[in-house]
Amino acid sequence: MISFESIRALPRLKKTAASRGLLAAAAVMSLAGCVTAPQQQLAPKEAPIVLGPAVRENITPMEATLACFGDHVAAMQRPPIVITVGDVKDYTGKYSINEGNAITQGGALMVYSALGKLGGAVQVAERFDPVIAERELGYADRRQLGDGRTHQLAGPNGGQVVPWLPYFGGSINKSDYFIVGGITELNYNINSGGAEVAVNQVGIKARTFSQSVGVDLRIVDTKTLMVIKTISLTKQFNGYEVGFNVFRFFGSKLYDIDVGAKGQEPVQMGVRAALEEGVVRLVAAVSKVDPEPCLGMRMYDQLQMVPAEKLRKVANPLVDSTGAPVVQGEAVNAASQTGASLSGSSVQIPFEFGAAALTGGTLNLLDQIAASAAKGATDVVLVARDTENWDAGKRDMLTDQRIGVVTSALASRGIAPGGINVTWRPDKADTSIHRDGPGLQEIARLRVQGAGRGGPARTVREENATGGK
Repeated sequence: MISFESIRALPRLKKTAASRGLLAAAAVMSLAGCVTAPQQQLAPKEAPIVLGPAVRENITPMEATLACFGDHVAAMQRPPIVITVGDVKDYTGKYSINEGNAITQGGALMVYSALGKLGGAVQVAERFDPVIAERELGYADRRQLGDGRTHQLAGPNGGQVVPWLPYFGGSINKSDYFIVGGITELNYNINSGGAEVAVNQVGIKARTFSQSVGVDLRIVDTKTLMVIKTISLTKQFNGYEVGFNVFRFFGSKLYDIDVGAKGQEPVQMGVRAALEEGVVRLVAAVSKVDPEPCLGMRMYDQLQMVPAEKLRKVANPLVDSTGAPVVQGEAVNAASQTGASLSGSSVQIPFEFGAAALTGGTLNLLDQIAASAAKGATDVVLVARDTENWDAGKRDMLTDQRIGVVTSALASRGIAPGGINVTWRPDKADTSIHRDGPGLQEIARLRVQGAGRGGPARTVREENATGGK
């Protein structure tokens, strides 16, 4: 690098052609030492090309949040929601002749990638650019599309062997919801500050500046075109600039030297992060999964270098090529259809935030619990969102209501109240969250037996003293 002492020594050199050449060479070598990059000549007589860093995953501050939320959705063990994306445009109108559009024109592609980072916890349908699929469907309709094999067709006059691919419709899966919206704000220099000091034309300067973008998204029910939820988010960007300047005479020579640096958060990465957070909040609205525990994992101070899909820990529900759930036994099928799930040998019955009502799907699961209890003891775990954190009085009242609802539902299915024992529930002095999988907490445990097996119900205090045995 060029030093200030070397600059002061420049006038003392003899003013000869040789010295001037030496000075120029020294300056070029010094500048070359400041900025270096590897180069490689790929073929004879070609100019060498500059080589840069390797390709990597496009990491954003939302990786850990997306992985956490994907785990929460998958833990519900329901068939994945099918979501697609419409146009997510740049509505800021900011354009430069020299640099083009200030904001990315690929907002929809960023939203698709955000859905993909959920790692299959939701299914993604293509609607943004279906041109190739529509062309192939057109070829199939005109009997021009083949797969290199012959196909047997049945007809009124007997079978027919054809070289084209038969198509009878219905191969395109429907979507449940779609996301649309746009990037609506770009505010330049909303705040700036700094200082500059110079003495005898030698000075230093430093300044900071900020700008922001805003995004507006909505998720829409594909069947009814009713807007389920809208979201408006903003993201600020910080930048800095520092510099050192010399502008003065040394002897009979005038020297003007500027050294400095400046940097700013990548604007388009910030736009991507805002869109990713919008996707989490919108998917949460239709999946009924609370996103707040995961949103607290955003990392803006230091990025998580592992992509979201590799951070996932909970396996997604199994589905076939049509998106239908793949069942492995009757109990798992019931769980996947209702939002309830199996935890070891226990049947898990979920309740929505602050609610004591059973959903229609969970009522179907209770039929199987009653049938299983007629053959032997069945353990049932009542669970709720892990964001529920009531005071002791409200928690006990809500727990009583939930146990009562389950008891009544089982009683209507032939299970006598004496066959339903509360084996555990939190003590009034217990304020901790008893987690049971991502996003859930245990609120009570029951043991259900058919008529003639259960005997009179024991008190909770007795059950806690014996460990439920």
